[in-house]
This record gives sequence, C-alpha cells and structure tokens, in this order.
Amino acid sequence: MSTADTILALLQGCNSLRRLKAIHAQVFVHGLQSNPSISGKLLRFCAVSVSGCLAYARTLFDRMECPQTHDWSSIIRGFAVGPSPLEALLYYNGMLGSSSFSCPDGYSFSFALKACERVGDERKCGEIHGTVIRSGYEMDVVVCTNLMRCYAGNGLVEVARKVFEGMSERDLVSWNCMISCCSQAGLHHEALGLYRRMTKENVDVDGFTLVGLLSCCAHVGALNVGVELHRRASREGFLENIYVANALIDLYGKCGDLAGALSVFNGMSKRDVFTWNSMITAYGVNGCADEAILFFRQMLREGAWPSSITFLGLLSGCSHQGLVDKGVEFFHMMSSKFNLKPEIKHYGCMVDLYGRAGKLEKALEIIKTSPFLVDPVIWRTLLGSCKIHQNARIGEVAIKNLVQLGACNAGDCILLATIYAECNDKQGVARMRRLIKSQGIRTTPGWSWIEIGNRVHRFFVDDRSHPDRDEIYCKLEEVIYRASLAGYMNSKFQVTMPDLKCEGHLESSSKYHSEKLAITFGLARTPDETNLRIVKNLRICRDCHSFAKFVSQAFGREIIVRDRFRFHHFRGGVCSCKEYW
Repeated sequence: MSTADTILALLQGCNSLRRLKAIHAQVFVHGLQSNPSISGKLLRFCAVSVSGCLAYARTLFDRMECPQTHDWSSIIRGFAVGPSPLEALLYYNGMLGSSSFSCPDGYSFSFALKACERVGDERKCGEIHGTVIRSGYEMDVVVCTNLMRCYAGNGLVEVARKVFEGMSERDLVSWNCMISCCSQAGLHHEALGLYRRMTKENVDVDGFTLVGLLSCCAHVGALNVGVELHRRASREGFLENIYVANALIDLYGKCGDLAGALSVFNGMSKRDVFTWNSMITAYGVNGCADEAILFFRQMLREGAWPSSITFLGLLSGCSHQGLVDKGVEFFHMMSSKFNLKPEIKHYGCMVDLYGRAGKLEKALEIIKTSPFLVDPVIWRTLLGSCKIHQNARIGEVAIKNLVQLGACNAGDCILLATIYAECNDKQGVARMRRLIKSQGIRTTPGWSWIEIGNRVHRFFVDDRSHPDRDEIYCKLEEVIYRASLAGYMNSKFQVTMPDLKCEGHLESSSKYHSEKLAITFGLARTPDETNLRIVKNLRICRDCHSFAKFVSQAFGREIIVRDRFRFHHFRGGVCSCKEYW
C-alpha cells in the first residue's frame, strides 16, 4: 500500500480534530499536500464532521490550488449548516466565478439554498433558481425539494408550490416537504389536500408525513381525518414511533377528545417530556386542572423532568378551573425547584388566573412587577378579565397601555365598550367609537370551522358564501326557536359598531355569528346524537355561549367549542367551564 493510500485509510477512520491534525502533519512530511484526494478528505472532515472545525476548513480550502466541485460543496455545506450561513453564499459566489472545472452540482445547489433559507434572502433564492435551470438541474428531485424549502422559508409558499407542481417526478421527501411548507405557513387545509392527492396517487407515507398531517388536523380541528390517519398509523406500524404518538395525543387534546388522547398515551411503550406535556396541556386547556396535576405528579414519579411547556399546561388548567392557590404554587415551583425562568406566557397565565378569580388588582400588580410590561398580550389578557367582572376602571388602564404601545385593535375597543354598556356608561361607549374612528383601527374577522365527514367548512359572521347558505339560514331560525323554548334569550348587552363586522369577544350586533352558523350546519348535516366540534379564532361571546348551551339541551347534542383561549364542552344545557371564562 502506498503512503497516500495509507493516509487515506487513516482519514477514513479519523474521529477527532486532534487526530486529523496529526495526520495532516504526516501529509506535509511526505509532501502529499497537493494530492486532491487527500486534501478533499481533510477538508470534508473539517467542514462536515461534528468533530470538525470551520476555521481549519477555511485554512485548508484557501491553500487549495484548484478546488474541485466536491471541495466547494464541502465548504459551502459546512457554513450553510453552521453559525455563519452568509459565508456559505460567499463561497457559492466564488464557485460560480472560478474555473469551469468546478461547476455547481446538486449538492452545491442544495446547500447554497439551505444557506439562503437561513439568511432569509429572497432575491438570492431566485438567482440560484435561475442558475439551477441554466445548469440543467431543474428536474433534480433533491434540488427542487431544497428550492421549495428555500422559497417557503422566505414566505413564498406559492412559488414553492409552483416548483412542486413543475416536478416531473416526486419522492416521499418532496411530498413531506410541501406538506411542511403549507403547515408552517398556516395553510393547513392545503396540506390536507396534498394528503388526499397522495392517497389517489398511491404514494406511501412515513412518520414525517403523519406528524405533519396530524399537526394540521390539530390546528383546524379535523378529528375525522386525524382518526383516519390514526388507523393508518396503526395498520402500517407507526404507533411505536414516539413522534407520531405524541402528534396523536396533541390532535386528540386539541379536538377536545381526552379519552382518545388517554388511549394513545396508555398504549405507548416509551414516553418523553413532549408526551407528558401534551397530556398535561390537553387536560389543562379543557378545564380539567385536577387531572393535569395528577399527570404532572405521575410524570415526576417516573423520572421525567418538566419544561416550561409543562407549567404552561398546569397554569392554564388552574386558571380555567379557578385554582388560584395551586396556580401560584406552580408558578413559584418553576424557578425554585426546577430552575425554569417564567416567560411571557407564564405571566399571562398568572394575570388570567387572578383576573378570572376577580382579583384584578393582583393581576395588575403581576404585570407591573413582570419583565414584560411592554408586551400587549399581557394587557389584553387583563382587559378580558375586566369584561368578566365589569371593571371599567382597570379596563381603562389596560386600554391606555395598549394605545401607548401602538397595539390597540378594534377588538380591544369593543371589549371595553361592552364593559361600559354593561355598566350603562353611554359616554364610555361613545369614546370607544371615537377612538376606533380616529385611530383607523381594523379588526380581525371572526371565523369558525366545523368538520363534516372529512371536509372542514369555515364560516364568517353574516356569511353568505357557503353554497348551502339558504338552507343554513332557514335552519338557523328553527334552531333559535327551539333553543328559545329551552330558555335561550339574546344577550341583553350588544355594542353596535356599524363599520365593523366582528364577533367573538367583540360582541357585535349581528345574530349570525360564525359559531351559530357552524353549529346549525352541523345539526343539519350530521345524524342525531353526533357530537359537534367547532374551532374558533376568537373568544366565544356571551350570547353564543348561551346559544350553544341551550342548543345542546334542545337537540340532545354535545357541542365542543375550541376558542382562542380554551375549550367549552356543552352538554344538556351546561358548559364545562361552569360560567368561569
């Protein structure tokens, strides 16, 4: 065996930078530093290996007389996944300006696109795409998949979709990538549509596919599709995959099916902190704090170490169930026992905890002593609590801070206007109208989703876009009549803002709120005794809350509403929140 072959064999088994430097010294001793195979192996180890060193890789690369394509690819890859992705793009530019012996290949393009995604350079992404086409790689599956990631990472999901649709052939990684791009952009319906295409085209799934799709189902409340995926995961042996099982627990929890979540949990042979967090959060947001606490204690007994997410679930449960003392105990336990620093969401839970319990001064004190005084979410949480207890004085403090932060929206103003209306303060209502008009404030439209079969239907306030709108509005009159016989009455306090179509915690004047339309459609399209599951983007308003209670009684249905803040399980005219929301 020649000296060069011996050194190449040593490099093949090298596992530390110290050993590599010793081998590098032997390269110089034997005058082999110009051997392209040896210099390429040295560079690859330093640039790519977890034991490597990018600074050493840069030195090696700079001393190469004529770097080959694979050498450029190594250095680009090293910086693309390292702490300085911009340098990867500089090396890519250098490669384009070098000799014709080192043209970019699929690996060079893929890692340059990875760097471009991390840097967030939309223009560079398009530039690389052009070079990909000119170099004949526009149909390379790996390059196209990385193009999709890069475009989506720069917020251009539609362009990523065009790349996907233009591919002559796609592998499972390409499908998973497109599903992930849609999911991360909030295009959950589009992601589920891709799954339907995969099924028609007989494309197999793997654990990544299932996790991505289950996440989409959880976001839109598509329980039926999620159950279908659960069955497929069971048939194809994916339930042993802890990530799939955790995604199933998250799905069932976010769809209000705690029995389903518990069934998956009990069937798991191994669990991690995400498993426990999913269960604790599921019970917490569904208002079952006692059960969430039991899971927390079991988690500790089994040796799992809690994270900040664990305590979010516990605090949320305590807030929804009114367990103030327990919530305070867990808040202090975070730092005292587990060395976890409370974040903005934990302080928000504490404000919500005290606020729901009517301890608004204490909630205000929590905000003033927190490091998040300038965060609008925490002031908005306080404002929501003021509405529950009709406290206009502290509500005004919250609005004042939101205005100062430039974060006041129409929903905030209408919330305070509703408090004024309940206190019979007509001047306060008028002030809120003037504030909305003077600030040019806009509102986020309220919407509600309901899944019928394997299709999710979305409704807005006063929605006339649904193809079955005439039937829905006719049915709604019947539903209102039957709910009225059971005791339903329209809310006494309604704040009219003529220029705004808003709902949820905004309490607009319309009687056709999105959840009423969704509930009505569900009653018309599902068999008797079928549970109705609604997902809503805003807090459910008092009138719709009352409506859902009496509809559940009049029609003998369980109605599960997941709003922006919590779950409401309506059965027989009673809500699981016990009017504590």
